[in-house]
Amino acid sequence: MAKRISTKPITIKEANDFVSIHHRHHRPTTRNCGKWAISAIDNITGSLIGVAICGNPVSATFMDGQTIEITRLCVLESAPKGTASFLLSHCAKIWKLMGGTRILTYTLDIESGSSLRGAGWERQAEVKPHNNWKTKSFSDGKNRDELAIYQVKKFRWEYELV
Repeated sequence: MAKRISTKPITIKEANDFVSIHHRHHRPTTRNCGKWAISAIDNITGSLIGVAICGNPVSATFMDGQTIEITRLCVLESAPKGTASFLLSHCAKIWKLMGGTRILTYTLDIESGSSLRGAGWERQAEVKPHNNWKTKSFSDGKNRDELAIYQVKKFRWEYELV
C-alpha cells in the first residue's frame, strides 16, 4: 500500500499563506525568519495538509550555526493522524543532511507535545512568558505587537541529530 502522506518543497511565502489561514494561535513568520519550508501532501486527494517553516533560532543562545528552529508547524485538523510527526521527522532529516546537529521548537503549556514525542523529541525546558515584549523593538524602530501568545508559558523541545 502506498504511503498516505508525502512531502514537497514549498516556498516560505506559500507556507506562511497556509499558516495565516490555518494556524490555531500564530501568525505567519516575519519576512526574514525562515530559511526553508516543507509541505505535507495527502497522496489520496493531492491536497496540501500541513507545513513546517524552519529558520534561525529565535533565542540568541542557540544561534551556533548548527541548530535550527521549527518556527511554525501547521497541520489541518482533518489531516491523517501522524502528519505533524511526519513533518517534524522530515525537518530533522533535512537539517541533518545539511550538516546540522540540533533542531528545536516550542509548544504552549496547554499543548500535549504528543507529535514531538512521537517523532523522538525530548522536552528540555520551560520558558517563561515575555514580560517586556512590548518595550523591545525591531531594528527598523517599530515596536513589536503585544500578542496574547507572548504571555503564555511554553516548553522548548529538542532533537539531537546523531
